[in-house]
Amino acid sequence: MRHLKIYLILIASMGMLYACSKTEIVKPQTEEIRFVVPTNFPDAVYKFDGNILTNNGFALGKKLFYDARLSADKSISCGSCHQQFAGFANLDHKVSHGVNNCLGKRNAPVLFNLAWQREFFWDGGAKNLEIVPINAITDVCEMGSDLNTIVTFLNNTAPYPSLFKDAFGSATVNSQNLLKALTQFTAAMVSANSKYDKVMRKETVFTTEEQQGYQLFKDKCANCHTEPLFTNLNYINNGLDLNSVDEGRKTITDLVSDKGKFRVPTLRNIELSSPYMHDGRFNTLEKVLEHYNAGVQANENLDVSLSKNSQLGIPLSNIQKQQITSFLKTLTDDEFIKNKIFSEN
Repeated sequence: MRHLKIYLILIASMGMLYACSKTEIVKPQTEEIRFVVPTNFPDAVYKFDGNILTNNGFALGKKLFYDARLSADKSISCGSCHQQFAGFANLDHKVSHGVNNCLGKRNAPVLFNLAWQREFFWDGGAKNLEIVPINAITDVCEMGSDLNTIVTFLNNTAPYPSLFKDAFGSATVNSQNLLKALTQFTAAMVSANSKYDKVMRKETVFTTEEQQGYQLFKDKCANCHTEPLFTNLNYINNGLDLNSVDEGRKTITDLVSDKGKFRVPTLRNIELSSPYMHDGRFNTLEKVLEHYNAGVQANENLDVSLSKNSQLGIPLSNIQKQQITSFLKTLTDDEFIKNKIFSEN
């Protein structure tokens, strides 16, 4: 699988059937789902070992992802907090909104290129993509349910037994296959066809302002937001507060040195996935850049990259902020955002 170059490619027809989660209407899905590593990406971490990607498994995972009946009050699906038009984040919601109008404590992260991650969530609380959904399913302020309840529901609700048989060979639903199906859907979400990618493939060129922004980005931001994933997948304290109320990574490691550290998020599709930061405190890219320009606080765990030469943050002029913003917008992948194979309907 060394040169497994991943992308989702749609190829011709298979006779698989897919059932809509709301109406139970069975409709044909004619595309073959493939996972191909983009040429400018490293090898994926998740390789579908023991969970071979199939059309049936992908379609089942998609149906489960959008089925609000899996939540305690039948109101919240995975897709409620992870909206495709927002890069599978939650547009305009500072924190996730769960069952019974409960508010979570962190901003819903984007869902794509998950196959390249070894840890998940803002604090790295999960280390295996296949167990990631358990958090959302069981959290009292997200779906508020449990695996046993959901498995019982699925075993007694058509057409799920039939769909599980098509995907995994058995009509008896179990939690392992439930999680595998969800993983097939989410791991197949690959975003790698933005203008930036096309420039890297020499299919087009940046505008002058975008190119100036790209150079600034490489000089000032790329240490944390490393190409091509636009995250180094580490955890840092970026000086949001002098004293971090949310302890972030420390809740997982119990290390004082990790207090207030959060996952460096990808910048791909950042134009669409506001608000920003783990608590959604900034609703525009301009406010994010102004934070780095003049808002960084001298937290005891502040990342060294934000405190150089006795100066906090990353000094940026208004013109530089505009140029960087122009570059960041080249990371929007319209093809991924509008790809109907990921859509609810």
